[in-house]
Amino acid sequence: MPLSTSQAAGPADFTSPRQVGLPKPIAKPDKHIWGIYVALIILSIVELYSASSREVATSTIGVFGPLVRHMAMLGLGFLCILGLQRIHYRHFYSWSVIFVFLSVVAMVYCMFFGDIINGARRSFSLLGFSIQPSEMLKISAVFIIAIVAHRTQMKGGGVTNTGVTVMAAMVMLFGGMLIKQGLTNTLLLMGISISMFLISGVQWKKLGVVIVVYAMCFGAFMLINKSGSGDEEPVAKEMVHEADKANGTSGKRQGTWAKRLERYFDNQPKYLKEINAQNRQEMYSYMAQANGGVFGVFPGNSRETARLPLAFSDYIYSIIIEDMGLIGGLVVLVLYLWLMARASGIAARCTRAFPAFLVLGMAVMIVIQALFHIAIVTGVFPVSGQPLPLISKGGSSILVTSIAFGIMLSVSRHTARTGKKDAVKAEIEALPEDLRTVNPTQL
Repeated sequence: MPLSTSQAAGPADFTSPRQVGLPKPIAKPDKHIWGIYVALIILSIVELYSASSREVATSTIGVFGPLVRHMAMLGLGFLCILGLQRIHYRHFYSWSVIFVFLSVVAMVYCMFFGDIINGARRSFSLLGFSIQPSEMLKISAVFIIAIVAHRTQMKGGGVTNTGVTVMAAMVMLFGGMLIKQGLTNTLLLMGISISMFLISGVQWKKLGVVIVVYAMCFGAFMLINKSGSGDEEPVAKEMVHEADKANGTSGKRQGTWAKRLERYFDNQPKYLKEINAQNRQEMYSYMAQANGGVFGVFPGNSRETARLPLAFSDYIYSIIIEDMGLIGGLVVLVLYLWLMARASGIAARCTRAFPAFLVLGMAVMIVIQALFHIAIVTGVFPVSGQPLPLISKGGSSILVTSIAFGIMLSVSRHTARTGKKDAVKAEIEALPEDLRTVNPTQL
């Protein structure tokens, strides 16, 4: 008996993207996001090499040792981007739940068994890699808010009270885990979450209540832990508090925060201050920026990189300004702001809520962290440690930032644009029922 047309086409149908629920990309990956990524990678390689004088002196594989390790992490991140940008964004809906669970487990493990650095358990080793769960929690917060916000959208716009409560509770849980590690990561998490609350349409009154609750919880924590010693931590993160490690405790950091705030609000001119072990990070950072002037001294000619602790990570923006001047610093700032603008444009064209929240959340996470780093290095914010996304040396930070770029590129490829009826219809048919919520942003 001859096969029918449909039967004969069985194998072809089985491999058809539409049949297996994997629709073909609607568009090409966003060229602007790729361009920003490539520009940041080039800057990262050049400036990391320029800022690694201290590491070169201790490297066992020669002058290019720090650069080789950094490029290996960038290469791993690049592979993540290539893989993620090919995956339809709907898969991130289910995968993100697994990622959040693993992030919480990793954070709990780190809180009890992590390596003590600067008086707090910040990381742990796994298969030769240093894992920082704090970076994982930031992107986990974006996943959680994107999922809950799109599922609890009201017909007239906005998020239900249940949705706001769940999102706020999860962020408070993450914040409670982070605050023992440092104040900056906690504030950064709050900034990311509040920005996403606004994006998802949370009403101002509800947002005000959330902010008040955040403030009360933070105040209660400070009161409970106000008996901090006031000792300043070592200058470099690689210096471990051996006493804390021996005692199995992370120590209390309220004294450190108080001293940093005291220095921040000190009105004495910077050039009159004596450089000591407590303030030399910011003082050498300011010197590097002053030495850069408008046009810089050209990469590789930095004067302060050999004296500035953490020049390759927490203070790399000061080396960028010293090497490339005020103009170079502004270029880096514009790259991050450009990323936010492109993500906003992609979200505005999305017809579904989940991809819109996802692409904006990833951009917000990267850009707010970059702004925190720049504000700290330039003296706008008090001193703290925060890497510059994709430019500073790091492992977990580079991988998490690469994941965010890959997800943004995935959304730019697979989401239908408003006004294209056929593409919108095909997208809706390919999505499960709970991912068909209409995009309320339309920025």
